[in-house]
Amino acid sequence: MADPIKVLLVDDHQVVRRGLRTFLEVQDDIEVVGEAVDGAEGVARTEELKPDVVLMDVKMPGMDGVEALRRLRELDNPARVLIVTSFTEQRTVVPALRAGAAGYVYKDVDPDALAGAIRSVHAGHILLQQEVAGALLSQEEATTGQGRGGSLTEREREVLGLIADGRSNREIARALVLSEKTVKTHVSNILMKLDLADRTQAALWAVRHGVTG
Repeated sequence: MADPIKVLLVDDHQVVRRGLRTFLEVQDDIEVVGEAVDGAEGVARTEELKPDVVLMDVKMPGMDGVEALRRLRELDNPARVLIVTSFTEQRTVVPALRAGAAGYVYKDVDPDALAGAIRSVHAGHILLQQEVAGALLSQEEATTGQGRGGSLTEREREVLGLIADGRSNREIARALVLSEKTVKTHVSNILMKLDLADRTQAALWAVRHGVTG
C-alpha cells in the first residue's frame, strides 16, 4: 500500500481547520501532519514537516497565502499548494495561481471533491476552471516565452501538450511510453527554453500558442 498523502492545513480560522481535519482523517490515503494559523507559520511548518500537499487560505492576517506561496517558491519547496478559499473573485484567486498554487477549491466544496482535489494535485495535476485560466492568460505578459516555441523539439511539444491537458508526469510517461525520469527532463527543458517558472505557466503558454495533447 502506498504511503498516505501528507497534508498541512493553513487557515486562520480554527473552525475551518477542525472541519478539514475531521473529514480528512477518515480518508485512508490522506494524513493530516500539522496545522498553521497564518502564512508565516505555514511556510515554517511546510519546511519542518515536509507535507506533500498544503491546503492554504488566501486571506489571513499577517502574511497572506499569496506571499506564503512566493516564499515557498523562493525556498524551492516541493510541496503542492491547493488554495482553499471562500472568495470567488478572480482578483483573489489569480494572484495565488500566479504565485505557484497548483489549483484552488472553495470552502463549501463537497468533501469527496476536496479529497479528490488533494489526490489530483498530489499526482501532478493543475486544477484550473476555464474562466480563471482565461483571466490568467489575459494577465500574462505578451512577451513571456514569445517566439521561443520553435526551440522545442517535437517530443518536448508532445510533453507540453499533455501538461496543458493536466496530465501528471506519470501519466505523460505512460502516454508516450517513456520513463518518468525522462519526462521530468523534458519538463525541465521546456521550462528553461520558454523561460517559465512552473507547470502552470507552461500549461497557459501551451493554451495561448495552441499546443495540445
